[in-house]
Amino acid sequence: MNAPAILEQYVTSADWPQNAIDIFKGEWFSRLPEPYESLTGGTACFSSDARLTWFAEAIGGLRDKTVLELGPLEGGHSYLLEKLGAREVVAIEGNTRAFLKCLIVKELFGLTKTRFLCGDIIDSLRRPEPPFDVCIASGVLYHMQNPAEMLFLVAQRCNQNLLLWTHYFDETHTPTEQLRATKEHGGVKHEYRGFKHTLYRYDYRAALQWKGFCGGSASFSEWMSRDDILKCLGFVGFTDVRIGFDDPQNANGPSLAVVATRRQ
Repeated sequence: MNAPAILEQYVTSADWPQNAIDIFKGEWFSRLPEPYESLTGGTACFSSDARLTWFAEAIGGLRDKTVLELGPLEGGHSYLLEKLGAREVVAIEGNTRAFLKCLIVKELFGLTKTRFLCGDIIDSLRRPEPPFDVCIASGVLYHMQNPAEMLFLVAQRCNQNLLLWTHYFDETHTPTEQLRATKEHGGVKHEYRGFKHTLYRYDYRAALQWKGFCGGSASFSEWMSRDDILKCLGFVGFTDVRIGFDDPQNANGPSLAVVATRRQ
């Protein structure tokens, strides 16, 4: 007689770090820092991300800053934010499986200044909550269906500085099947709260079949051009925009990082 399926949910060894990681075996996108760097099978090193250290240096450090992190994915940036001295990190994750992976990382590394919230980013930003000193929005803008709205809402929740890393649409560089389809779709004129821009539909396609999918909550998102992103940042009140990690030939689509200061 076969054992009931529910019994497969139990572990039979005391190796708790590996057991916890293996709850999501084959789904990890990132590699954890020492001493667990070999456990996940992921490759992205968010826990030592040069974009985040560049941002911290550009704004004079994160020590004693309150940080709102959008889309922590698997907690790598959250880990680094604590190492860089942030006083408080509130991280909002809309992917339930990614949220649970964040909790595993929190336990593995004993994060004490980070609070992970399971919720939709846009709906969470719409709530009239107190602002933070700093906002981190890395890898989330190009997963939005109304990216301009996200930038408007971020401006309301960020008192000082924003780190934005994102892909953007450039019809001269469409390296993936999805981006070639995006080019064929063509851009659609859009306006949000007086800001006029163009949106380019990006379909996730086969990526939706992977349990470790880390895109948006719909089957497609809308990308903005580089110029529209920068104009929108100015429109919502961010000044002194500094660009780094500018990679127009990125294999997944052109990308850049921005440090922006909020106009007081």
